[in-house]
Amino acid sequence: MKIFGRSSKQADAQTPAQEVTVPDGMISLVKQAAVSLEKHGAGKEKAAVYLVLDHSGSMDGFYGIGAVQDLAEKALGMSANLDDDGHVPVVFFESSAHSPQVVGLDNYQGWVQRAHQSVPYGSTNYGGAMDAVVKHYRKSGAIDPALVIFQTDGRPDSEAAVERKLREYSAEPIFWFFVGFGSGAGYLNTLPGLSGRTFSNVGVFQCGADPQEVSAGSLYEALTMDFARMLGEARAASVLK
Repeated sequence: MKIFGRSSKQADAQTPAQEVTVPDGMISLVKQAAVSLEKHGAGKEKAAVYLVLDHSGSMDGFYGIGAVQDLAEKALGMSANLDDDGHVPVVFFESSAHSPQVVGLDNYQGWVQRAHQSVPYGSTNYGGAMDAVVKHYRKSGAIDPALVIFQTDGRPDSEAAVERKLREYSAEPIFWFFVGFGSGAGYLNTLPGLSGRTFSNVGVFQCGADPQEVSAGSLYEALTMDFARMLGEARAASVLK
């Protein structure tokens, strides 16, 4: 399967379309994401997709069973439709945020297991990870919005910092889709109702104790519904043209 399109990370609208080959193991995910996007009227939208991965100590088991790798593959399936260069910047975070690494359609198999070995375990500094994403997005010169798939299994080190940054970053077309693993991520459910933002820039999806048991279709349905909503609200607020 081949896809063509302008990468949303490129500021030059005249950049020629690229050809990206989707490997057999990813075709089903790419197609399922496309179905959800079309269903919610976002089939022709573009976005720079980011993946943020919690590397706090409590995440060790989720890495071990392959749940994080599974999410990375689902993120790539969405990115292949929205950002056709076939790559997703990945920010690991613990007490600190780490410089983005890149997972792609050409190297995705076992990528998380290889990449996370060099990252220490620590606490849960959402704020640092959010800053790292925004810094990369601004530097990229992207002309399309950013869709950030932000995975965590616990409360942030500083709730006040997270809420302040969500308000601050709502002046930009950056959409935060939080994905909770396990039973300790209930705090995420408070974020969609946060006051004081230019537009409602948050979506939340809880995967529960067995994230791999959550179908790609279920995740994509929630993600694309929130993505379409945030696009509309950002445009209504003149954050996005």
